[in-house]
Amino acid sequence: MEQEALFREVLVLLEQERFPFAVSGAFALRLHTGICRFIKDLDLFLTAKTACSVIPYLRECGFDCEICDPVWLTKARKGEFFVDLITGMSNAVIVVEDSWIERAVPALVNGVRARVLAPEELVASKLFVTRRERFDGADIAHVFYATRGFFDWERELALVGEHWEMLLWSMMLFRYVYPAQSHYIPDAIWHKLLKRFEGEIGKRRPDANFRGSLVDPNMFAIDINEWGFANVLDQMRRERLSRIASIPECDEIVDPAGLRRAF
Repeated sequence: MEQEALFREVLVLLEQERFPFAVSGAFALRLHTGICRFIKDLDLFLTAKTACSVIPYLRECGFDCEICDPVWLTKARKGEFFVDLITGMSNAVIVVEDSWIERAVPALVNGVRARVLAPEELVASKLFVTRRERFDGADIAHVFYATRGFFDWERELALVGEHWEMLLWSMMLFRYVYPAQSHYIPDAIWHKLLKRFEGEIGKRRPDANFRGSLVDPNMFAIDINEWGFANVLDQMRRERLSRIASIPECDEIVDPAGLRRAF
């Protein structure tokens, strides 16, 4: 009850001040698939610009806000419970934008009228959760299955952009798990991505970036530390921090080396 009260308090505070945000995590998965999980925290997606205003406001309201990683995560705590404020993925590839909030679905969350992330953005947010200790591929497959073809694939392709191979990987997993439901993904999308993949395989690009660190920086650490590959993850994160620093509302951020706290 104490945890639910905290969730409601944060939702009411943000709704009253009309901060644009969307609920994700277990709430979004339940809305789109019916899967219920024990909820240890509340995931709120918002843009970096919005986060720069929300964090000092929540502090004024008595919350302890810890900026765990300025690229993507802040935790707002009261006692032993907390809410995650998420502005993107930790590898800086997927970033929350205004359109994510605009496309969110109205819903009741712990008795509070709010908005929940749409299935397309939910899938995008999970594409790079591919580590040994946590893999969200099953969640993505469940979203594909539960939406039963009512899924905006052009929107999804726009969200993933140049990282479309990660989406194709998830599609292949879905096909393997649910062979009788392959048609939930339109033939045109299958053909489009498979043709693109075939074209990429036929190319020889010796200057192409090693991307393992975007998938899992720990499992692919040897490639960087011992085999001499460049760390594209560090580059992506530095670029993201630079963009956050350029937002007028964000007076202070953590520097690229992560040595200073913000706000």
